[in-house]
Amino acid sequence: MKNFNRLLPYLNKNLIEAGCDEAGRGCLAGAVFAAAVILPPDFVCEELNDSKQLSEKQRDKLRPIIEKEALDWAVGIVFPLEIDEINILNASFLAMHRALDQLKLQPEHLLIDGNRFKKYKAIPHTTIIKGDGKYLAIAAASVLAKTHRDEYMLRLNEEFPQYDWHKNKGYPTKKHRQTIKAFGTTSYHRMTFTLLPEDRQLSLKF
Repeated sequence: MKNFNRLLPYLNKNLIEAGCDEAGRGCLAGAVFAAAVILPPDFVCEELNDSKQLSEKQRDKLRPIIEKEALDWAVGIVFPLEIDEINILNASFLAMHRALDQLKLQPEHLLIDGNRFKKYKAIPHTTIIKGDGKYLAIAAASVLAKTHRDEYMLRLNEEFPQYDWHKNKGYPTKKHRQTIKAFGTTSYHRMTFTLLPEDRQLSLKF
């Protein structure tokens, strides 16, 4: 694996920091997942980087390392019906909040990937654009969110194999959209999303 030592171990050295990131925001189907990770200040992992820059094999190798060595970690989930009710931006925030709710170790500061966040309790936060490629804790959260969501999509694929979710993970690939056009939607599709560019209104067939 390539060496990614440029990632920073923390923003505030003297605070307990939790990194947060989400996975699945741009998908047409499935839940959005988010992870919160608190790493020890001396955590070292040269291979860790933004999950999008890693192969599936690399992510799967890093996940048990992160889960074992983190001081605390958790994953939050927001399902498609909730996404349709509150929109994907708020669902992403809610998934992060649900992950933070499960932490046993109380963070004193939050590092959030992106440029927006809904305040969590009274804990101060810093939003960081492309933070998953800048801070170890956010990168770790991106790996956990992505790998846990991929596992979930593999389970859904067993129920609906025609949508190719074991490959596209619910993202808007050509094959995914062709299958929606041919077979209709499932209860796992996000009905407020543009599932087919030429037809926003699709009937629920499964």
